[in-house]
Amino acid sequence: VQLQACGGGLVEAGGSLNLSCAVSARTFTNYGLGWFRQAPGKGREFVAGINWSGSSTIYADSVRGRFTISRDNTKNTVNLQMNSLEPEDTAVYYCASSIMTIAQGTEEYYNEWGQGTEVTVSS
Repeated sequence: VQLQACGGGLVEAGGSLNLSCAVSARTFTNYGLGWFRQAPGKGREFVAGINWSGSSTIYADSVRGRFTISRDNTKNTVNLQMNSLEPEDTAVYYCASSIMTIAQGTEEYYNEWGQGTEVTVSS
């Protein structure tokens, strides 16, 4: 499995960004997918996860209600729509594929990672 994320950039607080991740996999629907982020000087943290069909999603408390994860199983992509962005959302965002088909919030279940895309939210 190979993943490549894009869509990061600089945005003002209150603005929106949409991240996209292209996934190369023999059978895309074998994998749950997720987004993580790592802020400067901090460890990587879970943001959002989605199951194989897109019918089930989970979110970190810090982004619930502002971020939406979705996947397109016809295009082999997973997206993260980020609204009402805050300076605290500034981080490098990574997409990842899970060893399980269900939506997962635990990093240990993710075994393949994209290269990351940087998001900067100015106050």
